Amino acid sequence: ARGEGGWWELVTDKVQPGDGYGFRFDGGKVRPDPAARAQGGDVHWLSRLVDPKAHEWRTGDWKGRPWQECVFYELHVGTFTPEGTFEAIIPKLEHLRETGITAIELLPVAQFGGQRGWGYDGVLLYAPHQAYGGPEGLKKLVDAAHERGIMVFLDVVYNHFGPDGNYLPEYLPEFFHQEISTPWGAAIAYDEAPVRDFMIENALYWLREFQIDGLRLDAIDSLPFYNSDAADELHL
Repeated sequence: ARGEGGWWELVTDKVQPGDGYGFRFDGGKVRPDPAARAQGGDVHWLSRLVDPKAHEWRTGDWKGRPWQECVFYELHVGTFTPEGTFEAIIPKLEHLRETGITAIELLPVAQFGGQRGWGYDGVLLYAPHQAYGGPEGLKKLVDAAHERGIMVFLDVVYNHFGPDGNYLPEYLPEFFHQEISTPWGAAIAYDEAPVRDFMIENALYWLREFQIDGLRLDAIDSLPFYNSDAADELHL
């Protein structure tokens, strides 16, 4: 049904976690949900329903550590272990702690095309990369890190979308500025309120649903709102 502000919604009890879904426009191909919490596979596959409350946090009262105690280790999930997954990192956390590491910064983990990559070409910003273990794997890693007193920060990319699997122009062409470019393609239209809402909610999503301790924003000088009044609205 069509709701207020042009948004469409469906309320049903005929689905369950793990079910696949997508959206079809005017008889076209089925596309993944740009705000999906998980993918069933690659960026072109159906999105997957997730119960955001299924994970039972062991460290729900975690409050982080003082900033002056931060000793960072930048970590690429795909190459840190032979398995290249979130859960495969957990047995290595004790070693990191013993070396004096108090915080890990994960390179971008939002779903991108292919199995392995740096992560800076993400296209489904709410879906932890399925090849790494998806949302449940990431929550297990964060939980285990916090148990050991290690904070978890996340590198996020809000200046562009990758070229493989970016279907947002089919949903809303106005999401991008064709007349404004970044080194990686058309700039994101942050002057549009729904676009800002999409990105702000994404930042809050990582902090709230995954208990991420903080975010590192990539290449903010390539964001259209950099050094503008709009930056105040995006400040968390």
